[in-house]
Amino acid sequence: MDRLRAIEIFTEVARGRSFTAAAERLGMAKGSVTKQVKWLEESLGAQLLTRTTKSVSLTEAGLFLLEGGQELLHRFDEVESRVRGAVSAPKGLIRIGTPPSFGAAHLVPLITAFSDMHPDIKFAMHLDDGRLDIAGESLDVSLRITPTLKDTSLVAQRLGSVPQLLVASAAYLAARGIPTTADDLLLHDCLVNALKSPTSYWGFTGPEGKTSIRVTGPMRANFGEPLRHAALLGLGISMHPNYMVAKDIQEKRLSIVLPTYRPTGLDIYAVYTSRRNMPGRVRLFLEFLRERFHKTAEWQTDVDRSRKNRAVVDHAS
Repeated sequence: MDRLRAIEIFTEVARGRSFTAAAERLGMAKGSVTKQVKWLEESLGAQLLTRTTKSVSLTEAGLFLLEGGQELLHRFDEVESRVRGAVSAPKGLIRIGTPPSFGAAHLVPLITAFSDMHPDIKFAMHLDDGRLDIAGESLDVSLRITPTLKDTSLVAQRLGSVPQLLVASAAYLAARGIPTTADDLLLHDCLVNALKSPTSYWGFTGPEGKTSIRVTGPMRANFGEPLRHAALLGLGISMHPNYMVAKDIQEKRLSIVLPTYRPTGLDIYAVYTSRRNMPGRVRLFLEFLRERFHKTAEWQTDVDRSRKNRAVVDHAS
């Protein structure tokens, strides 16, 4: 049997903790999936999965193979993509999902740079708030910006991290005062992103260490732009990825609140359904994203500079 193929099948079973679900995703018979995993266990001389009538769990050896196997598959994909790219120019359409603000501010410039190098590759962008059905929408890949990636049925590559900031307008701070500790937020109107903070808890690392505060306020939304505009209008204090509010801070429309506290950051993932049979153009674009994200990103270099613009009320603004 093909050991690399067997590792891929095992990885699908391990991520979803289900032989049936893995068979459906791979388009295989359940018996064939079971046979491949059994052969891999015999080949390695180790039990990888513990099976009962109701559940599938990973052994210690299985956990090790899941981590190492995903990296092995990823490296093979890169080699295969380079070999294929050496004999044919990539072309075609890439369907990509993205959060709206990040897509407009940062993904479009990346696509533009990539298109300059590969003019025969086209893009179709779809707004994705983290709940879009990638397979159902026939997306090749989607970018997810989240504190925790929950869908284990998808393949995920972490591209980088995004710092967050607490911000408010001068008008709000003049009327309500400037909080100096995380506990002070209990006395303020806070604008909550229902997807990133579904239980209304904001986490921070501050002078006292890590802390978490359950905030309340006059408005919740399932994506950031309405909350940003509400903050600009003086409705309350909001938390945003740095890339969303850096220009507002620079132009003094918003000020950073609690600059000595760092809100829990977000991770950026590229997620997709499967590595197998992924078009070469998609592999090429993912490699491009990894290279760009591994360099210092604009929102990461700006965050410390932005923090210097502390929450000072400017009555003239």
